[in-house]
Amino acid sequence: MSLFVPSFETDQDEQAERKMETQTQTQTVGCAWRFKGNSAAKEAASVSMKGNLARLFDNCSKEVKKTVLPLGHGDPTIYPCFQTSAEAEEAVVESLRSGGSVNSYAPGVGILPARRAVATYLNRDLPHKMKADDIFMTVGCCQGIETMVQALTGPKANILLPSLVYPLYHSHAIHSLVEIRKYDLLPDQDWEIDLQGVEALADDNTIALVITSPHNPCGNVYTYDHLKKVAEMARKLGIMVISDEVYDKTIYGENPFVPMGIFASIAPVVTLGSISKGWLVPGWRIGWIAMNDPTNVFKTTGVVESIKEHLDISPDPSTILQFALPNILEKTEKDFFEKNNSILRQNVDMAFDALKDIPCLICPKKPESCTYLVAKLDISLLEDITDDFDFCMKLAREENLVLLPGEVLGLKNWVRISIGVERSMLEDAFVRLKGFSSRHIKTQFTKKLSFIVGT
Repeated sequence: MSLFVPSFETDQDEQAERKMETQTQTQTVGCAWRFKGNSAAKEAASVSMKGNLARLFDNCSKEVKKTVLPLGHGDPTIYPCFQTSAEAEEAVVESLRSGGSVNSYAPGVGILPARRAVATYLNRDLPHKMKADDIFMTVGCCQGIETMVQALTGPKANILLPSLVYPLYHSHAIHSLVEIRKYDLLPDQDWEIDLQGVEALADDNTIALVITSPHNPCGNVYTYDHLKKVAEMARKLGIMVISDEVYDKTIYGENPFVPMGIFASIAPVVTLGSISKGWLVPGWRIGWIAMNDPTNVFKTTGVVESIKEHLDISPDPSTILQFALPNILEKTEKDFFEKNNSILRQNVDMAFDALKDIPCLICPKKPESCTYLVAKLDISLLEDITDDFDFCMKLAREENLVLLPGEVLGLKNWVRISIGVERSMLEDAFVRLKGFSSRHIKTQFTKKLSFIVGT
């Protein structure tokens, strides 16, 4: 059961609570309270995924007589076919029972065994080996995003983000008063980065180029040659690359995963990672910041010190999970990842084919990684839909099917569909999606399509 999905249950004490609340408000009328909520985060929260998903779920209704299908957010763990490994569970149990040390506070940068384990895990694919001191433990990848934006913030600073990106980057940039400059991804070229466009956007105030590799939500896996060009461009511009690699274990296509850290000798690379996606444990909240920096650029520019300072005033990831992390990373068998990726491959094949029967949604490339499929929404074919958000709101209201508007991810008139669900749920979702689209398709297009089919 997803914690995000509305149950439509009514609290028996709701009426009594509202009555008491009204009485309390009546009694305090006329008081001159000197406090009020801070609205500084209002704009940042307005682009958050959680807030927008809540709006979509609010549009669902028990009157529709259909179960709510939450294909708008990526949490496969609520389904029986996507459960974490036995090795990961045993590692946490062993950590919990190992003694009182796991109940203690941890250093701001993380405990040494966890940092050393992450370095070892990442070093398997890197020519320039990292040490424990190059790793900082975080409360999931989300804290890594927040820390990097805050650590680099300065007057007139701007950050380069892809046109489709996890919205937390937008939120933290807005909250930290960092200007967002969005570069294009090229759907007709395997969603590669528009390198010329990036170069045109950057200036002396650019603090970093953010990439997601494998790409969330497009599902492409960048090639070695393309990532090398990204590093060479970053060096030319004098900026770092922040590479979000949380989906490095979720690969089911032909292209192998290439860590950006391989090119750290060309340009310094910060790798953000976690076990949330690969191990199917987003609620465990354990991640890392890894400094791929063989020439010590991050130290000489003060970036490392700034990261440490921000972590000193931030919550620490669970000590229990940090102690468990070495066994989680070292002992989980390959067949665990292969099984999960096999299910995702079958789901994405089914979803990609099903979209062909829905003319208003076009997927330019079948995903080969991550747990999503993105499709471009052709508004011109629809009778009473104004944009992607309107499409998703009406879909939720009429079908109890929740998809994520591309606007939330930074690109208007696209839609993201989660394929990390049970197969039967995915099949049901596309039946509803096809029915919804048929009801809203323009009459003249329907007649034209019928004529073409007839001929």
